[in-house]
Amino acid sequence: MPAALPTPLYTTDRGQAYVGDSLELLPRLPADSVDLVITSPPFALQRQKEYGNETEDAHVDWLLQLAEPVKRVLKPTGSFVLDLGGAYQSGRPVRSLYNLRVMLRLCDEHGFRLAEEFFWHNPAKLPSPIEWVNKRKIRAKDSVNTVWWFAKTDFPKADVRRVLAPYSERMKKLLEDAESFYRPKLRPSGHDISANFANNNGGAIPSNLLQIPNTESNSPYQRHCASVGVKPHPARFPEKLPTFFIEFLTGPGDTVLDIFAGSNTTGSAAEKLDRRWLAFEEDRTYLAASAFRFVEELPAEDLARLWSRLHSDDLPVEVNR
Repeated sequence: MPAALPTPLYTTDRGQAYVGDSLELLPRLPADSVDLVITSPPFALQRQKEYGNETEDAHVDWLLQLAEPVKRVLKPTGSFVLDLGGAYQSGRPVRSLYNLRVMLRLCDEHGFRLAEEFFWHNPAKLPSPIEWVNKRKIRAKDSVNTVWWFAKTDFPKADVRRVLAPYSERMKKLLEDAESFYRPKLRPSGHDISANFANNNGGAIPSNLLQIPNTESNSPYQRHCASVGVKPHPARFPEKLPTFFIEFLTGPGDTVLDIFAGSNTTGSAAEKLDRRWLAFEEDRTYLAASAFRFVEELPAEDLARLWSRLHSDDLPVEVNR
């Protein structure tokens, strides 16, 4: 039997947030107990960031230490979704291959299947890297992250009908008057465009390019952080990103785990979608501030009291909307 998890820093109706290293906490979870592990680890950028990262080779080796612990806790039908930002080699206008090495080693050395690769396009991202894009103007803006969807088997739990995209205006017109737009026939490509093509399925099947701007600027989380005088986590991803994969790969009541929780965007998304969640994060200050994602508007003195409890209480703090 694995050792029990430590006392959580805080709990909500559906989740628990734990301070600690995921390498130490993952072995404390039962095997085959998690439906989805989704996370965005610190990136292997060449310039050191305040939230910490490592050089490229060390980063790959460090991240691969989590492969077997993650695989052990996933259910046979579970998924592992890994968001990795791109990077350039130090001092050179040449792309790092670290994210590709992570993907290949997870599959070749640890038996994960690459169910599908996704690409997160953040149109709001500032031009970078400055040297090659802004100064010398010899590279385009880097605004796409690779998001690898791994699984333990060929057929993990998934249902794309839960994440249908809105129909385009043209498709809406086609559904209203299909005969004016096309006739059922076999295309040269081999696609059979039958009469069923005009069925209204409630939305379009999404592509693996996820265009989600990262523009959070005045959320309750940020306002509450400002109220108690703490800096928000500097590398937050937008809630729509974990929301997509939680809806796609899990059902209500399933368990979602983020092993680098940061500001716990994943837990917030899971809570709203009626999933159980677990959050692991080494930095107590970041994790304590993440509790503000589960708090409605409160007077400043109540927020200060909650903040004090998150830093001093030995018992878990109950946080509920």
